[in-house]
Amino acid sequence: MKHLVGALTLLFFVAACGTPEQPANAEDADSAAPANETAAAEVVDPAPTATASLDAILAAQPDDMKARYVWRHPRETLEFFGVQPGQVVVEALPGDGWYTKILLPYLGTSGKLVGVNYPDTMWAKFGFMNEEQLAKIKTWATDFTAGAQAWRGDTGAPVDAFVFGALPEAMRGTADSVLLIRALHNLARFENDGAFLTAALADVHAVLKPGGIVGIVQHEARADMPDEWANGNAGYLKRSYVIEKMQAAGFELVDQAEFNQNPNDKPTTEDFVWRLPPNYRTSGDDAGKKAAMDAMGESNRMTLKFRKLPVPTDQTPPVS
Repeated sequence: MKHLVGALTLLFFVAACGTPEQPANAEDADSAAPANETAAAEVVDPAPTATASLDAILAAQPDDMKARYVWRHPRETLEFFGVQPGQVVVEALPGDGWYTKILLPYLGTSGKLVGVNYPDTMWAKFGFMNEEQLAKIKTWATDFTAGAQAWRGDTGAPVDAFVFGALPEAMRGTADSVLLIRALHNLARFENDGAFLTAALADVHAVLKPGGIVGIVQHEARADMPDEWANGNAGYLKRSYVIEKMQAAGFELVDQAEFNQNPNDKPTTEDFVWRLPPNYRTSGDDAGKKAAMDAMGESNRMTLKFRKLPVPTDQTPPVS
C-alpha cells in the first residue's frame, strides 16, 4: 500500500528493530505497521473457498507463516474467541495481513473484515517515522481497504477500515467481535500522553453489537514485576491491568485461556519483548545468543475473552 518502496522499507525495518523507546517491532509488524502493496503480491496460492474449514485455510498458508502456528495458535485463538464465518470482525493493526489472510477466506463473502489502526497522532510519538511516512499514515484506512482486495480474491470477506478515535457513525453497533492481538501495549504506553488506550477502548465498545466479543492476545508480564516496567514500553502488560482497563471501559471478562502462555519467557526489568524471536533485537550477529532466544521461544501471552456490557442508564430524572 505504500507508494514509495524506500519509505516503506525504512518503516518496516525500524518496526523490526524496535527498542523500548521504539516499541513497534517485527514480532508485531503484522499488527502494528501499515500494510504494503508488495505484501499482496507475495500471496501466490489462491485463497481457499469461503466454505473451507479453518483448518483447511490454515493449511493453505505459506510455510513461513505456518512455522509460527506453534506460538500463535491461530485455530485455537479464533475458536476460543468464537469467530465464525459470516461475522463482522474488527482486527486491530492488521499490518501486512498475518491474521487478515486467515480471516478473509474464513469469514467469507457473507462476513466482513474491518481493519483499525492507531491514529497518526500516536504514530508520531514513536519518533522513528519521517514526515513522508506520517503523511501516508493519514491515508491508511483507504490504502488498507484497497490493498486488501488482493488478499480476499473472489471468495473472501469484504474489507473496510478506520482509525482509533475516528469511528465512522455508520459502523457503530455493527461488529460481532473485535480482535486486539498484541495491540494494547503501545496504546498503554501513551495513555498518559493522549489517552489513546481510553479512546481506543471507547471505539471498541461503540463498534460492537450488544453482547459483542473482544478477543485479546497480549504479551504478559508476571504479576511480581514492577508496574513501572510493565507499562507497555517493554511490550509487556500485566493481566490485572488489562482486565481493570477493560472492565472500566464497559466489558465483562468471560473467559481466559492459557494455550498462548510460554513459561520460558521470564524477562527481567532490563529486558524487552523484542529480544525474542522473530526479532532477536539483542542478539545481533551472535549465533549463540540467537540460539538461546530460539530455545526460549516467542513471548508469554495472555488470552482473554470479554463481552460488551450495555451502557448504564440513569433511571433518576435529572434535577433541574
